Amino acid sequence: MLERMPPIPKRTNDPERTKRDIIEVATQEFASEGYSGARVDAIAARTRTSKRMIYYYFGGKEQLYLAVLAEAYRSIRALEDQLDIERCDAREGLRRLIEATFDHDERNPSFIRLVSIENIHHGKHLKQNPQLRQLNASVITTLDKILQRGRTDGSFRDDVDAIDLHLAISSYCFFRVANRHTFGALFDRDLSEPKVLAKSRQQIVDMILAWLSAAPRRRPGESQDL
Repeated sequence: MLERMPPIPKRTNDPERTKRDIIEVATQEFASEGYSGARVDAIAARTRTSKRMIYYYFGGKEQLYLAVLAEAYRSIRALEDQLDIERCDAREGLRRLIEATFDHDERNPSFIRLVSIENIHHGKHLKQNPQLRQLNASVITTLDKILQRGRTDGSFRDDVDAIDLHLAISSYCFFRVANRHTFGALFDRDLSEPKVLAKSRQQIVDMILAWLSAAPRRRPGESQDL
C-alpha cells in the first residue's frame, strides 16, 4: 500500500511578514559582515525570496541597511516606552531605564555591532535620515523629564543635562558588550559571567544615581551661594 504524502502547504501572500523576515536576516548579515561586506544575494538566499523582491520592498542595499538600523533603534526606544516611568519618582524611573538599557544591550549584541559599523562609516547613513534622528529623540525627552522631576524634589543636581546622562548610561552599557572579548583577553575577566553581569548591572545604577545625587563641584575661585 502506497503511503500518502501530506499536501503541499499553500503559499500565503503576507508582504509584512516577508519584510519582517528580510529585516531579521538582513540584521544578522549586516552585523556579521558590515555594510560593505553584506550581500543582498546572501540575504535573499536565507529568506527564500529573491534579490528582485528585496529591491521591490526596500529599494536597494542602502535602504535595506537603513531599515535595519531603524528597526534596531526602534526596538530599544519601544522598550523604554513600556517602563511606566511617569508613575514613579525620579530615582526609581531612572533606575528602570538604566536596567532596561543594560539588559537590552546584553541581549542584543547585533545592535552593538550595527552601531559600531555605522560609526566606522562616520554615521553618514544616520545623518542622511532625519526620521532616525527623530526616532531617537524620545530617549532625550524621557531623560529630561526624569531630571526635571529629580531637580524639583531635590534628589538630583542641576548641572547635568539629558544628553550628558544618555551618554554616561550608553557608554557603560555599550562598552561592556562591544569590548567584551578584548577586555577579557587583557584583564582575564569574563564580562558575560552571571556574577560579573549582575555586579555590573548594579554598579551602573549606583554610579549614575550617586553622580546625580552629588553636589556640583565648584570651580577654583568660585564663591558658594549662601
